[in-house]
Amino acid sequence: MLAVMVSEETRTTTSTAMSIRGAAAEPESETGVTATRAWLTRLVVVGIVLSALNLRPAITSLGALLEEVRDGLGMSGTAAGALTSVPPLCFALFGVMAPRLARRFGVGAVVCAGMAAIAAGLAIRPYTGTAAGFLAASALALMGIAVSNVLMPVVVKRWFPDRVGSMTGLYSMALALGTAAAAAITVPVTGALGGNWQAGLTVWAFLAAAAVVPWIPLVREGGAGDGRQEVAPARGTSRAGQRAGALRITRSRTAWALAVFFGLQATAAYITMGWMAQIFRDAGVPAGTAGLLLAVTMAMGVPLAFVIPRVATRLSHQGPIVIVLGCCGLLGYAGLYLAPAGGAWAWALLLGVANCAFPLALTMVGMRARTGAGVAQLSAFAQSTGYLISIPGPLLVGVLYQHSGGWGLPLAMMAGLMLPQMVVGVLAGRDRTVEDEAAAR
Repeated sequence: MLAVMVSEETRTTTSTAMSIRGAAAEPESETGVTATRAWLTRLVVVGIVLSALNLRPAITSLGALLEEVRDGLGMSGTAAGALTSVPPLCFALFGVMAPRLARRFGVGAVVCAGMAAIAAGLAIRPYTGTAAGFLAASALALMGIAVSNVLMPVVVKRWFPDRVGSMTGLYSMALALGTAAAAAITVPVTGALGGNWQAGLTVWAFLAAAAVVPWIPLVREGGAGDGRQEVAPARGTSRAGQRAGALRITRSRTAWALAVFFGLQATAAYITMGWMAQIFRDAGVPAGTAGLLLAVTMAMGVPLAFVIPRVATRLSHQGPIVIVLGCCGLLGYAGLYLAPAGGAWAWALLLGVANCAFPLALTMVGMRARTGAGVAQLSAFAQSTGYLISIPGPLLVGVLYQHSGGWGLPLAMMAGLMLPQMVVGVLAGRDRTVEDEAAAR
């Protein structure tokens, strides 16, 4: 009997000790998970900021040195126009692939690969020696930009569902900062490197390489930053149903107006990024000052990207904002024609305001659809169609510039495109939703 009692007491003591150890281990485990999550979250913030900084320098750094690149590669005006048309083409083609790639490999892995593609393209393109090689390497960098640009909102939603606004604001500021910085300092950096335009363009590959680093641990985590569920189609939705939803969007006049508005504002933006510095330089403005003027134009998007959406959401019709932005664009183009050097800073500011049609277009995408699914369909339709529309614009500017020998015809074309942009913008800004229009038709 005594032996039985001792045995029972031993089992009880052992069980109690194990329970105590388990209870003690559980908080340690939870603490470890929390610490890991906090570390990964900080890493995601760094990754978002560094990635956003790299989404425009490939374009604006080239605009600041376009004359040197043309001379160094023996590039014609038409070829230079084709080069400035590559960004919207890549955004239209490769941006469509981003959700499918993310479903297969994970968002973090695709963004990491996108940053690596940007770094490789920027490092290779100055040393290809030919216009075709430069164009191909630029396309590689732009492919990385395209997929990363599309997937950044998915990363924000995955990691910061309760801070989407603030993180999107941080992302937008970093994007505008990278855009302006590349335009402003590329020429001075090139001068500091002995005036070698190849070295001046290569510098931006190092920033892209730095953006790869934060994503590597996230990819290794196996699911951290994956976000496949955010880009996967909803279960139970047939492909036929998805196609029907897309067709409903195309039946909406507002969707078409918004797509054309998006395309025309993108046309103006890429012409500005690709050619404005050259316009000032041809007018006698020093290269460094021309880069600063382009930087001022791009930097206007930092404060106005916060102001314009807030004003737009308080109005039932966004037409008045469209008109104001369009008039700023017309005044800026007129100034570039009449006195490009004399009023250079004023024209840069006016065109910077006009370029803020981009955040207005994104705001109207959210306001013109009633449901989340409608917003997603409208956004995909407006942006993909819009980028396709914007492809010929920069190329036409190059052709007109080469054949006319001046900027009169290109500026007339840019001002002429601003008029239909205002018309379709007013139509897109009316208080209605694409769901109601699709149902009515």
